[in-house]
Amino acid sequence: MRSFACLLFSLLLTLGALTRAQEKPADKPAPVPTTPTAGARLEFLDEVSYYEQRFERLAEAIPAEKYTSRPMEGTRSAGEVYMHVAAANYGIARALGTPPPAGFDPKALVAAAGDKAKVTQALKDSFAHFRSAILAIKDSDMDKEQKMFGRQTTVRGAFIMITGHYGEHLGQSIAYARQNGVVPPWTEEHMKQEAEKPKQ
Repeated sequence: MRSFACLLFSLLLTLGALTRAQEKPADKPAPVPTTPTAGARLEFLDEVSYYEQRFERLAEAIPAEKYTSRPMEGTRSAGEVYMHVAAANYGIARALGTPPPAGFDPKALVAAAGDKAKVTQALKDSFAHFRSAILAIKDSDMDKEQKMFGRQTTVRGAFIMITGHYGEHLGQSIAYARQNGVVPPWTEEHMKQEAEKPKQ
């Protein structure tokens, strides 16, 4: 009887082991991309952060009633420039392999270009999405072929072109701001620091 009980116990242990071996392992969550500590992606992310804070600070500094102002007929309004940057962040991210979030509608961004609160939030959201797209790229992909703004280049080359795009529209935004009597906040801070220096 004792030997039968031992045999039954051994059989149950074996069946349990076989059952566990046949069970499908639990799906592991996708690894969260981490910020690189060196290389082209880190350098590019630094540039993105530089432009992000300038666009956002300038967008905050411009009065809400000036968001529909245009330097001349046929040009983008101040709000449309910011929404162009926001929409481009999603479009460029898509070109680099990260699709926009579900339900994203670029036409809705353009339609809301006169609403300061929506514009400033759209900028924040778009830059957060764009940073995620850069983090999803591997360092080993830097030399892969990439089309950007209608030109053939590499992923590394695309980073340079995107920085140029940011610079173009930041300069445009600064001109719009000054036309409306707004000094860029970082320029105002620099002027204040210079004024507070002891005279020699």
